[in-house]
Amino acid sequence: MTAVPATAKACANHLLALLPDNEFQAIRPHLEFFPTPLRMVLFERDGEIPYVYFPLSGSHSVLAIMEDGAAIEVGTVGNEGLSTIDALTGSTYAVETTICQIPGDSLRMPVARFNEAIQAHPELRRLCFRFLQAYLSHVSQSVACNRLHSTEERFARWILLSHDRVQGDEFQLTQEFLADMLGVHRPSVSLIAKRFQQAGLLDYKRGIVTILDRPGLEEVTCECYAAVRKQFERALGKPIG
Repeated sequence: MTAVPATAKACANHLLALLPDNEFQAIRPHLEFFPTPLRMVLFERDGEIPYVYFPLSGSHSVLAIMEDGAAIEVGTVGNEGLSTIDALTGSTYAVETTICQIPGDSLRMPVARFNEAIQAHPELRRLCFRFLQAYLSHVSQSVACNRLHSTEERFARWILLSHDRVQGDEFQLTQEFLADMLGVHRPSVSLIAKRFQQAGLLDYKRGIVTILDRPGLEEVTCECYAAVRKQFERALGKPIG
């Protein structure tokens, strides 16, 4: 099992890396290294929140799930922050379901310890609420994007945000899963992926996405991608990724 980083600066989670080391050392005994495989359910809607997760790699997807089982992504969290923001409100249950959409690793902390920590450590509390502000901006931007922009633009935005949160230019993602995240039918995703491959923007085979031309993807996507990155940079001094 991989150990918890020895210092804040050595931590791959950006929020934790910004902590003064005395605060990081105070919470370090309560952090546990925890792998997050693909489709792992971290929280279920109306379910208890046992842990707060600080992603080191990979990406977590926050889903709004309807009574008929249909789901759409309303937010994502990577190594810039934490899952779930519900804990910051003092809630003991999750408002939405959160799953691991790109496999990776996290540090996790029992929610009771987290609640104690944000009361005891002012910089941790400040950074968590700065992240909350950026995350809420991300959610509101996603709502507007889902309503106003084309599936192709949203596909590019989702791929870019995912690319920001992984190491290297390759990550695991099925077309079925991406279709669920975008709230569209799988054939739409297949057609867009084919067009992007023909344009030399990416390669997409056997559930593996390989980024070939990132600047080209940034030209294809909508304004929402840059807007989200700007909010995280303003809040935490660094954009997503």
